[in-house]
Amino acid sequence: MFLGSINLICVPLGCMISGTITQPFGRKPSMIALTLPFILAWLLFHYASTVTQLYLALALCGLCGGLLEAPVLTYVAEITEPHIRGVLSALSSTTVILGSISQFILGNFFHWRKIVLFNTIVPVVAFISLLCIPESPHWLITKGRIAEAEKSLCWLRGWVRPDAVQYELSMISKSIALNEEKVRMKKNKKFYSFYIRRTFLLPYFIITATFFFGSFGGTSTLQVYAVQIFETLGSPINGYTSTLVLGILQLMGGILGLLLIHWTGKRPLAIVSTLGSSLCFFVVSAYVFIKQYNEEIILNVTWIPLVFLNTAAFMTHISIRLLPWMLIGEVYPPNIRGQASGASGSSSYIFSFIANKSYFMVLDCINLSGTFLLYAIVSLIGCLMLYTMLPETEGVPLEDIQNHFADKTKTFVMKIERSDKIKEKKMWAASNPALELDHTETHI
Repeated sequence: MFLGSINLICVPLGCMISGTITQPFGRKPSMIALTLPFILAWLLFHYASTVTQLYLALALCGLCGGLLEAPVLTYVAEITEPHIRGVLSALSSTTVILGSISQFILGNFFHWRKIVLFNTIVPVVAFISLLCIPESPHWLITKGRIAEAEKSLCWLRGWVRPDAVQYELSMISKSIALNEEKVRMKKNKKFYSFYIRRTFLLPYFIITATFFFGSFGGTSTLQVYAVQIFETLGSPINGYTSTLVLGILQLMGGILGLLLIHWTGKRPLAIVSTLGSSLCFFVVSAYVFIKQYNEEIILNVTWIPLVFLNTAAFMTHISIRLLPWMLIGEVYPPNIRGQASGASGSSSYIFSFIANKSYFMVLDCINLSGTFLLYAIVSLIGCLMLYTMLPETEGVPLEDIQNHFADKTKTFVMKIERSDKIKEKKMWAASNPALELDHTETHI
């Protein structure tokens, strides 16, 4: 039990110090540097001969995973155009699910030492790939390296000429300059003054609440204790097969969310996700309650918990499990984005740790039917909260999102006003000159 908890304990620690440690070095160098400890950790796993070495490897993986949160999330948010930012932000969480499923599948064919050796391929490929990409233009501008920021933006927008990115470059520079001016005006205040303003507190509350509903809404616990839960409910297929199906459906839900988010936006997906999972847990709760008092009635419908629990996992991964990771990189001001992103990310692992560790205590107090009912109520409350307080950030420039949260009158306004007043075209690469039909003069 302790072995499996080390990672969850170390990841939040890495998250909380992630922004402070990595901000001075830049997004790209930080990501490159952190791939090296991962390689070391997997090799330590492979050659471990004592329990202490396994503990050290797990702790190293957890700490470095947390340290990666701030540079990765902020980098993705800063380099992407508004209409694809949500998709790329959610992609990282979807690949985590894919990684979990791959370990489960490989575990059926190979010894665990061989599997961890295979895993070293991932950080090696990441190291090589990261060498080929540019630094975030936002970070470069904050350091006064305007020429490098222009070159980076040209690369990111499809290897276009500098004149094709001048408008975007000027908008980013203006936004950062305004933010830095506000910082200078408050230079005599304590460093924590930026963390007690609504530009931090309101986004932090929304993100933390979303992590809370995602973790305590049931699927975090279901993922960890799936085998036991399915076997207790009398699943028509064995617990391990049910767990594999659960993982596949989680991945499918994540992929569907990626495909839909550009067209539907974050708000509708979040509401459907939380409401759908709540209804599924209500049904399972009712099933378990009836089973306690009259088992004969449900002898022929043992498929109900299997179907609805898997559907709940599918629904949560359409949005609520991915949503906070999409929001983290886009809702905070530039001067605290790295630190705030790391602090926000740590709450996910803390909530998951508490939810998983308290599962058996909750089970002893209110039994299995009550536990599923609790999950349903938490998800329903989450649906109402997000409906009331979550603005639609999909396709909106970062500076407009930050201005929205800074305005006290916009707390319960769900539509963010755009400063450019330009109606975005309904296409994936509308603002990328390199991908338009007639682009013979825009390429370098």
